[in-house]
Amino acid sequence: SALLKLLEPTLPPHDSQFTMSRKVVRASKFRHVFGQAVKADQCYDDIRISTMTWDSNFCSVNPKFVSMIVDASGGGAFMVLPLNKTGRIDMSYPTVCGHTGPVLDIEFCPHNDNIIASGSEDCSVMIWEIPDGGLTSPLTEPVVKLDGHSKRVGILNWHPTAHNVLLSAGSDNVIILWNVAQGGAVVRIDTVHPDLIYSACWNSDGSRILTSCKDKKLRVLEPREGTVLFEKEKPHEGSRPVRAVFVSDGKILSTGFSRMSERQVALWDPTNFGEALTLQELDTSSGVLLPFFDPDTGIVYLCGKGDSSIRYFEVTDEAPYVHYLSMYSSKESQKGMGYMPKRGLEVNKCEIARFYKLHERKCEPIVMTVPRKSDLFQEDLYPDTIGPEPSVEADEWFAGKDGPPILISLKDGFVATTKAKEFKVHKSLLKTTTASAGSQPESSGEVHSLRKEVQDLKAALQELTKRVRELETKD
Repeated sequence: SALLKLLEPTLPPHDSQFTMSRKVVRASKFRHVFGQAVKADQCYDDIRISTMTWDSNFCSVNPKFVSMIVDASGGGAFMVLPLNKTGRIDMSYPTVCGHTGPVLDIEFCPHNDNIIASGSEDCSVMIWEIPDGGLTSPLTEPVVKLDGHSKRVGILNWHPTAHNVLLSAGSDNVIILWNVAQGGAVVRIDTVHPDLIYSACWNSDGSRILTSCKDKKLRVLEPREGTVLFEKEKPHEGSRPVRAVFVSDGKILSTGFSRMSERQVALWDPTNFGEALTLQELDTSSGVLLPFFDPDTGIVYLCGKGDSSIRYFEVTDEAPYVHYLSMYSSKESQKGMGYMPKRGLEVNKCEIARFYKLHERKCEPIVMTVPRKSDLFQEDLYPDTIGPEPSVEADEWFAGKDGPPILISLKDGFVATTKAKEFKVHKSLLKTTTASAGSQPESSGEVHSLRKEVQDLKAALQELTKRVRELETKD
């Protein structure tokens, strides 16, 4: 028996087998994230979404408003609705309609929820101010009009931390950085891209710009100098459009197509662009995948134009770096997609993301939730997130000063009702709104002329009253 014992194969102890089997399924608190469309009465119905074939989101949202590009005769228009104005939207509901060509992209300002920028086929960028309760009449006059592109403007992106800095990219292969408060272009990057720019975005503190271009190159730029720091040729072999965003630790996530037209997602380290950290093939659909990255949870959501699904992945530090989590599927395809900032979510329902999906005739919110039994505030799901307060002014940033995002806790948002939360946001936004108003020469000039007009009217009224009295006494 002793000899038999020696001949028996030695098995590892039971617990190490157990850890091996546990490793098969990766532990993640986001493994069970599920997407759910809201009830029909919470959708925005009877909206004629734009039929333009352009690969932008067509939708922008913040904690106050949802905005969608709509079909308009004789020019371009978009609709801005207060979040609570759900249900059927009347055909006569006022729109923002100052562009002379179709609107291609819209983007709410991250530092003031009432300000929205729009780019159009008429080569202009316009900045609009939306009153608190939404529009009561069509808005045709922008606060500022930015002229500088010679072809249509298809990409807009506000600077994440600098106040009043806006990036625009046009079909003239030019990127312009604007100081919106002064209404002028400060940086013009026009020698870097030889072909159409597919996407352009900032990193978390706005010290870098990432672009993808039709010449099959990804570029990381120094924004104020307009110089190329890193570039990657052919991140995806296919000839269809590539999209790219910065994810955590300065890494880059790109979506594109293989030579066989299969859709791919890849992760890159720009300091070592040679080989992808990971490259995964997804399917053979033809729609361009729009990536939305959430830095708080490390989740990237891929929404394809024309798809009826949203795939989501977790980006981590361990191989294979991009881990598939799940997919939200529905029957109808999406024409565009809006992504709500973290401070607009319902924290007490463990909501970690909310999308506004555009159908042909409606906008449908889709809520992403982590299932939890507890009603308490879940600190691990909601680390401090980017707030509405800018950390640098436009002039400081253009002079070379970078500012990290100013973070806020969502815990109070959870305890308080939405009204109190809105008030909190208001207070921090008031500063930025007044700052921008103070630095806009046009608006102060307008106020001055209005005051003068009021004084003249008062004087005229006094004159008339005096004459009436005189006539009365004569009688």
